[in-house]
Amino acid sequence: MLSPALLALNQLFTKPFRSVLWKMLGITLLLLLLVGIGMQSGLEYLLSQESFLPGWAETMAGILAGLGLFFGLGFLIVPVSAVVASLFLDEVSHIVESTYYPNEPKGRDMPMMEAIVQTMRFLGVVIGVNLLVLILIPFLGLGVPLFFVANGYLLGREYFEQAAFRFRSRQDIKELRARHGAKIFLSGLIIALFVAIPFLNLLTPLFATAYMVHVHKRVTGSQPSRLEAQAA
Repeated sequence: MLSPALLALNQLFTKPFRSVLWKMLGITLLLLLLVGIGMQSGLEYLLSQESFLPGWAETMAGILAGLGLFFGLGFLIVPVSAVVASLFLDEVSHIVESTYYPNEPKGRDMPMMEAIVQTMRFLGVVIGVNLLVLILIPFLGLGVPLFFVANGYLLGREYFEQAAFRFRSRQDIKELRARHGAKIFLSGLIIALFVAIPFLNLLTPLFATAYMVHVHKRVTGSQPSRLEAQAA
């Protein structure tokens, strides 16, 4: 599934995508900043309370709290960017469809309420599974494999469904996933690899959405127009 990934990467910084990219990054960074300020204020309040710990223990607690804040924000990048990107997923999908598949019917935009429900469900599942992975890491010593397997499955499934839902019913999508589960999982692993790259992972929703538009087209028998693909 490398060819669709290269097509998505090739389009990621093109002019039509850049307008979406800057809007998405701006909102995402603002939300992360607000969350970070809130978490920092909460930690400062807790650490300022009267403590019976010796001085060195308080210092160590402050260091650990700072590290927890740093890793906590890193953990939140993917779900927060996914929520923000949900505002623009139809726009991104339309750009990909118009560029690479100009002669095929365009997908329908997801109704606002359904998009919100889908996004919140996605957010809950991703946070829940990754928290479970973090909890299991000290006991199993399988942090990296668990991260990629869990996120490969989740991200592949969710982004594929979002791309397919523009054209198909839920029952049709379920049947497609059953027939092409291995390809969708491998595609999800590529997205999980993207997630694992610091800073670049802020762009995960844009890359994953564009990528899964291509994957959905491939598994349903479509191929990008060579002329349009070269022009992109």
